[in-house]
Amino acid sequence: MKIVYMGTPDFAVGALEALIAAGNEIAEVVTQPDKPKGRSRELAVSPVKKCALAHGIPVFQPVRIKAPEAVAHLKTLDADIYVVAAFGQILSQEILDIPKYGCVNIHASLLPEYRGAAPIQQVLLDGREQTGVTIMQMDAGCDTGDILLQEKLNITEEDTAGTLFDRLSELGAQLIAKAIPQIGAGTLQPVKQDNSRSTSTCKLSKEMGHIRWDKDALELVHLIQATSPWPSAYTRLDGKILKIWKAQADETQADGVPGSVSEVTPQEMIVNTGRNRLIVREVQLEGKRRMAVSEFLRGNHIEKGTMLGLE
Repeated sequence: MKIVYMGTPDFAVGALEALIAAGNEIAEVVTQPDKPKGRSRELAVSPVKKCALAHGIPVFQPVRIKAPEAVAHLKTLDADIYVVAAFGQILSQEILDIPKYGCVNIHASLLPEYRGAAPIQQVLLDGREQTGVTIMQMDAGCDTGDILLQEKLNITEEDTAGTLFDRLSELGAQLIAKAIPQIGAGTLQPVKQDNSRSTSTCKLSKEMGHIRWDKDALELVHLIQATSPWPSAYTRLDGKILKIWKAQADETQADGVPGSVSEVTPQEMIVNTGRNRLIVREVQLEGKRRMAVSEFLRGNHIEKGTMLGLE
């Protein structure tokens, strides 16, 4: 199968590697333009571009994939199918109609649930126990096309957006490698999505990581999991940003106002929330490295009643 592969972040690398390993011809990789990064503002290439160059695959980086010159270029590639994974731009109907077998997308949720840009984070925010990957025939809607293949994945108590990202990337790579020969053979039966069951997600923002202590302790655990590694869950301590990387909900009833420290032990800092308490286990104070609370407490005086979250 002759494939044009469209993807940008780490999530999309595994699938590209799997398609190459399976013997498919990758006519070209399409990814986002190089972008300035860090204080130096040097141009950084996407993970997918790095992978393509390592395999000697041509790379196309249009600013607008729907621009007439970009569409004209895609038509010259004569690909059988386009495979899309977290590319970062919306394809027009004109593009969807170019390849013989259309365009298929690797989406990190069990569609029709969690359509949109942040399904991995949202499923953790919602405290779900299961997610998965869907291989979908793309149409003009946002993740609304027919389902071709789908596989479930259990979410563990230790999962964060980062770990779930990696596990779903691996599952997506396995599924797309399985789907391509079946698409070519015409043995996959497309299944319409049940729009009555659809849910949507929105793009992540830094503000989403702001801990609001009047929330339920379990909600805050889900927030910490969903925002790790970015934008991270954060509060304030004595005017400095304090990131919370690991925590556990305590069913003990709160004994103070939300955001106040309820108890300090050599290993834990326990904070009152809007419902019950949050056992904080790993933190990072502004300007410092990430560390276990036991180490943090040895260098910082925290006592019962200390307030977190005050500006």
